[in-house]
Amino acid sequence: MNDTLAFIGCGIFLTMAFMTDIRTRRIPNRLNLAFAASGLLYQAAVHGLKGILFAFQGCAAGFVVLFILYLLGAVGAGDVKLFAGIGAWTGLLFTAQTLLYSILFAGAIGLGILCWRREGMRRIKAIFGSMAGIFMFRSLAPLTADRINHLTFPFMWAVLPGALAGYFYMY
Repeated sequence: MNDTLAFIGCGIFLTMAFMTDIRTRRIPNRLNLAFAASGLLYQAAVHGLKGILFAFQGCAAGFVVLFILYLLGAVGAGDVKLFAGIGAWTGLLFTAQTLLYSILFAGAIGLGILCWRREGMRRIKAIFGSMAGIFMFRSLAPLTADRINHLTFPFMWAVLPGALAGYFYMY
């Protein structure tokens, strides 16, 4: 269901999430709950039962995939709920596209930060050391041992351009 009003509604919530994530490095639960609930209500009001199924499918897909990334320590809990909201408003296809582009943008941003800080080689050595530890000890402990030194930035730096790229790809 390519619905312009759904993309506008999604865009409004993404803009609010972007502003709060940049300022506080958190996306409030109130905002995420309003995002997902309003998407479900919008789809139900405009498209009926088919819209509810469309919204639930997108909501579940966004939530489940980002929850796996959350368990791996790649994203925060607010990002998980945010992608559930994206799915509720726009469905499975756009949510998957936004996720794909967001991960690509996050990789580019992370690489840019590493180059800017001139610490790329040190981090590459640490990654290979962790991988060697995994194979030697047959445990994931080497991956989680250095979590405090992981490179972090607000994921919304990547999500907003990822959503825009997904939208422009669709049209």
